[in-house]
Amino acid sequence: MAPKVLIVEDTPLNMELAKDILEVAGFEVLAAVDAAQCFAILADHRPDLILMDVQLPGKDGLQITRELRANPETQDLTIVAMTAYAMVEDERRIKEAGCDGYLTKPIQTRMLAKQVASLLNRKREGASRVPEQDGRAS
Repeated sequence: MAPKVLIVEDTPLNMELAKDILEVAGFEVLAAVDAAQCFAILADHRPDLILMDVQLPGKDGLQITRELRANPETQDLTIVAMTAYAMVEDERRIKEAGCDGYLTKPIQTRMLAKQVASLLNRKREGASRVPEQDGRAS
């Protein structure tokens, strides 16, 4: 069975690009544009990894992550923030919210599928948190 990735992203072009890249690489992709869709999908599906846009309308990605970490049913999901901001303060906020790492935008189209596969391999190997390399999930 193909690994399942939930992408939470409100920008249509970013969503389409990430979804296409991951699907071509053999991942099953679920898509949500906001918190409501994210929680609705999680009620019926258990993704192997969530790519969470930090800047979303309404509840932002960090608020969603905090709620997922507070819920015993979703607290162990692997959540990787996607952000155009990668300053020291942003990195701290991302970690404090409970994200396992982050990827910077614009996404690296040639690397995204490899990055996701690497994150999933680490999860399978029992790493409780994604190791960091300069603050980024690799």
